[in-house]
Amino acid sequence: MRLTVSILLILFLGLSEGYSQGFFNKEKVENNRNYLDQRKWSWGYYLGFNSLDFKIDRIAESEAVLVTKNVGFNVGLIGNYKLNNYLDLRLEPGVIFSNRDLNFTAFGNDDVAALRETKAAYVYVPLVLKFSTKRLNNFKPFVTGGIGIAHNLSSNQDNPDDNSAGQFRMKTTNYFYEVGFGIDFYLEYFKFTPSIKGVFGLSNELIKDNNPDSPWTSNLDEINTRGIFINFTFQ
Repeated sequence: MRLTVSILLILFLGLSEGYSQGFFNKEKVENNRNYLDQRKWSWGYYLGFNSLDFKIDRIAESEAVLVTKNVGFNVGLIGNYKLNNYLDLRLEPGVIFSNRDLNFTAFGNDDVAALRETKAAYVYVPLVLKFSTKRLNNFKPFVTGGIGIAHNLSSNQDNPDDNSAGQFRMKTTNYFYEVGFGIDFYLEYFKFTPSIKGVFGLSNELIKDNNPDSPWTSNLDEINTRGIFINFTFQ
């Protein structure tokens, strides 16, 4: 909730600043009209934050696995190809750092056995379509949708140890789809874009323990990553 409120506040402040600088005035001179709007190819980078979660499917009814989410960090590059005035195709390779804690409550008061920390460093490469409205002076809202592949550098997939040795393992390669929205602000020397998007896992990341009766994984059917990303792009 705090994260969502913060984003709405940032977008509101951005719009307020845009208004104070004349973004909405009919007489406003359009910044970077030729440089950014007419080029087929453009490049940029982004910085941002994420809050990743797990969607957990269980085989049978049992105590839920609780997920503690922490704020992570994103950084990456953007390659943008202009298809027409309202549609762009983008490649947005980046790195995502996150940390989630899994609490297996069936272990009662044994906190050491019940808690598993799942740190992740994803190399994420999404292919995204960006649908924009008509530019109004120096701002342009848009929505996005895309698919991506991620390589988890911290997956422990090839580790022979499992939860009995304190190691929670996940698959290395995973697939995602994403949807989002944002606003392009055309400033004097560059384009600044705050955006928010949801990312949803399509593949099961769970690797079950070697013991088929493992109290950690025997009742788990599937684990998928999902989360919210807040990015600030500079082009």
